[in-house]
Amino acid sequence: LKENSQNNVVRKLSSYKSNDTLRALIELDKIVMSLYMLDYIDDEEMRKNVCRSLNRGESYHQLRAVIANVSGRKLVGKTETELIINNECARLLALCVIFYNAYLLSKIFDYCREKKMKEECKKIIRLSPVAWQHISLIGQYNFTDEFQSPNLDNVMDQLIQNLSKVT
Repeated sequence: LKENSQNNVVRKLSSYKSNDTLRALIELDKIVMSLYMLDYIDDEEMRKNVCRSLNRGESYHQLRAVIANVSGRKLVGKTETELIINNECARLLALCVIFYNAYLLSKIFDYCREKKMKEECKKIIRLSPVAWQHISLIGQYNFTDEFQSPNLDNVMDQLIQNLSKVT
């Protein structure tokens, strides 16, 4: 069997003036969309999940905007390659923030679960790893091997000590 992309199939079907298969696919798409909309209207949990997913995407874009704001929204670079590198560095910073937060939240969750702190576990589950208020984005970033990265286990130990004092 040959493999084909959706784009290629639609392009070939659209090349004819009148195509019953294309019209049938369009009608099928309308049916699928109608069923989805009915499910969306009827199912509150589905609406919450969709909203949560959209908020996650929006939070990521807000983080990227904050990172871009650090440089005054100036495009650093004159060539296409330099602009791509600048964009990928900003993306890397955003992903580093998300990883840092996810790592800490995961370790705190494990600690709370181990100590049978059910209420705290429920709160942690609702937290987003796409937060940056506790991170200073102003400064110079060094992506060389010479720079020693922070020890996240030490940071985690300090957080757990502070959490132990509060509870």
